[in-house]
Amino acid sequence: MERLLILDSNALLNRAFYAIPELTTSEGIHTNAVYGFVNMLFKMKEELKPDYIVAAFDKKGPTFRHKEYEDYKAGRKKMPSELAEQFPIIKELLGLLSITKYELDGFEADDIIGSLAKYAEKNNIEVFIVTGDRDALQLASENINVVITKKGVTETATYNYKSFVDEFGVTPTQFIDVKGLMGDKSDNIPGVPGVGEKTAYKLIQTYGSIEQVLNNIDNISGKKLKENLETYREQAIFSKKLATIVTEVPIEFNLDEIKSQESYDRDGLKKLLFKLQMKSMIDKLSKGNEIEEESLEEAIDITYINSSESFLELSKDLKGEIYITYETINSEKYSEIILKNIYLSSDSKTYFIKFDEIVNEDKDNAYLSLKTIMENKDIKKVIHNGKSLITILNKLNISIEGFEFDTAIAAYLINSARNAYDLLSLINEYLGEDVNGSDDEIKCKVNSKLKDIYNILHGKIEDEKMEELYYKVEHPLIFVLSSMESLGFNINKSMLEDLAVKFKEEITTTEKEIFDLAEEEFNINSPKQLGKILFEKLDLPVIKKTKTGYSTNAEVLEKLQDKHEIIPKITYYRQITKLNSTYVEGLKNVIDVDGKIHSTFNQTVTTTGRLSSTEPNLQNIPIKYEMGREIRKVFIPDESEDVLLSCDYSQIELRVLAEMSQDENMIDAFKHHSDIHRKTASEVFKVPVEEVTSLMRSRAKAVNFGIVYGISDFSLSQDLHITKKEAAEYMEIYFDRYPKIKGYLDGLIEEAKENGYVLTILNRRRFIPEIKASNRIVKALGERLAMNAPIQGSAADIIKLAMVNVYNKLREKELKSKIILQVHDELILNVKKDELEEVKNIVKNEMEKVLEMKVPLEVDINIGKTWYEAK
Repeated sequence: MERLLILDSNALLNRAFYAIPELTTSEGIHTNAVYGFVNMLFKMKEELKPDYIVAAFDKKGPTFRHKEYEDYKAGRKKMPSELAEQFPIIKELLGLLSITKYELDGFEADDIIGSLAKYAEKNNIEVFIVTGDRDALQLASENINVVITKKGVTETATYNYKSFVDEFGVTPTQFIDVKGLMGDKSDNIPGVPGVGEKTAYKLIQTYGSIEQVLNNIDNISGKKLKENLETYREQAIFSKKLATIVTEVPIEFNLDEIKSQESYDRDGLKKLLFKLQMKSMIDKLSKGNEIEEESLEEAIDITYINSSESFLELSKDLKGEIYITYETINSEKYSEIILKNIYLSSDSKTYFIKFDEIVNEDKDNAYLSLKTIMENKDIKKVIHNGKSLITILNKLNISIEGFEFDTAIAAYLINSARNAYDLLSLINEYLGEDVNGSDDEIKCKVNSKLKDIYNILHGKIEDEKMEELYYKVEHPLIFVLSSMESLGFNINKSMLEDLAVKFKEEITTTEKEIFDLAEEEFNINSPKQLGKILFEKLDLPVIKKTKTGYSTNAEVLEKLQDKHEIIPKITYYRQITKLNSTYVEGLKNVIDVDGKIHSTFNQTVTTTGRLSSTEPNLQNIPIKYEMGREIRKVFIPDESEDVLLSCDYSQIELRVLAEMSQDENMIDAFKHHSDIHRKTASEVFKVPVEEVTSLMRSRAKAVNFGIVYGISDFSLSQDLHITKKEAAEYMEIYFDRYPKIKGYLDGLIEEAKENGYVLTILNRRRFIPEIKASNRIVKALGERLAMNAPIQGSAADIIKLAMVNVYNKLREKELKSKIILQVHDELILNVKKDELEEVKNIVKNEMEKVLEMKVPLEVDINIGKTWYEAK
């Protein structure tokens, strides 16, 4: 006998959603309901091996039951958005599996299920209905099996006619009568007041139906029960009608047209499952006995290039489009990074160029061949992670022409929250493919897929309207950052040695001060020993405990700041020891043979769009203490006659907030070059500008920047050491003064809830999955991110575009002055003495006029013989 599997999709998705903890992809797509549904589907396919599978869905809008009974299902909670967004996904997935979907206006999925089950039964087909809804039990018969999900979604109980009668003592049809008497809270079916489940079963077991119960009221014991049955006779009959599944919906079923899983879209399904980050599901699907899994890989034509002659010949033959990946031998020092292998696809061929071997054989011809390829502007080049390659080519005096697209950068723009942008991960996600083989084979196969990835990402950049962001900002920025890495920042080594001595002395002095205050020596770096000193010997209030004892983290010390003079000393000690290890001793280890440090600038790390730097991180030198600022003294110009130029945007995030909110009052303040913090203080504290004290200005500054970061009144109260009520009043006055800012920030939260992401001034996208979380704390974090990301991201857009424009203008003018560092809103340039005035004008003009805005951008420019002086 053939088998039909019917999926009660709404019930299964609902059950899975509440049974499985929250799951989201890196793009913020919720997947727990989909995951549970697919798990159940694969389990049923494996156990039942059905010949046909269909899925029934509820249709939005009222059913005939709502028309007959206005309060039908009234009181049900609205479906959570986290669940609702998963329905289109499961429908897409079912389509790829060639599973027929049914939904019909005016009817519930139950009615479709009942009608289809009866149709199949008449055609001598055994039916299995998989549902989390016990209503379907009324359909159980000799050939109709109802599979009820119990705990979670994979533990089930199956009922046919006999097993149902054995367990419940009534027939499946009589189950409708039971429900008519007892009612159903979930569907808001009224039933008969006072009749519970036990009584309902007993009455139907005795009399057989609601009608017979009502005909025998005189024979039923219990005065109140009799009264209720008499009073609510019509309601009981009506409740039975509401509870009855319709088995003749106006759909013509044709089993020949109901597709089975044999003709599913394998490639499309793999791509969707990879997008949903459900790789384990692909493995389950592949193991199905009914599916013969074909090879995931097509054969590729690999040509090995390992001699200077073959490389030279290739360099002359290449034309059209080429797709490049590469492998390096890395080092902390720029001078020691070596290009090892190049993988290059052209037409249908993939070339594996063993570059380091060719260099060892014939260095001159190796470099000549590489130069011929890279500097040929007629050859269109798509490269994955092009910056590092360009930086290596800079060392070889080879430039790159015709570089049109970087797939790593594009993937980052499409989703800045990914953990990695390696090509293998992108192939998994976008092509739904695994790549297997030896290490070299995998690298060649990955390169052969670069064209497919390019086509997808190129299309997505256009679809998401990110062309300007990619082609005017991020792509040209690759060359700027590569130039900065190659140029490096000159270091005064003798000053660094002096600083090392000074830090050791400062650390020793601070240690002694802490020991004197503690009246004993101990290991300051040991949380256990420090905890005993602070909370046992000095009897300071315990803020937080961990499994291993007292917490002494930065947050705890902040709360103890005014409790004992040892606390500021410990905080200071931690800062200077970290500065010493990271930036004093750390810098010594990365100074290259040219006397410079060559930091790596990362373009695909932060979710906000800001740059980061590593080896070493020059963007995060703490300058709260003078010792931190002192480190900047070791950074000097290239030559003795050169100077360092520091160009820093003034209050760029507040200016961006004013621009994006279009708040006239804040725009006006910036147009008139007002001290925005003093002006805000005047408004908040209701005093004339000239009477604003430094404390007032400081508090207003905290409010201004707190608003940018989506701060709450509680957090503001903590920062300013004031009551929550006072903080709330400050914020209320602030929003009264700048009314459009409040509306703008609220709008960002709604935008994030609706779309799952927010946008910057240049359409940079930041996904905010946290905003749809059921956890209140996580959701609040999402709201703060939604408010801050467009502002911080727009500031990143602006500084990046300014870097590109300044870089291009310096090259256009053939000036020798260069950008050598970017730190958030600041550019550092190494400037030749005779170019100083021209460079100052160029930088100021390009930075301040980078975008057409109502709010003027202002740049502070400082000059010095060290970074310390220039800042």
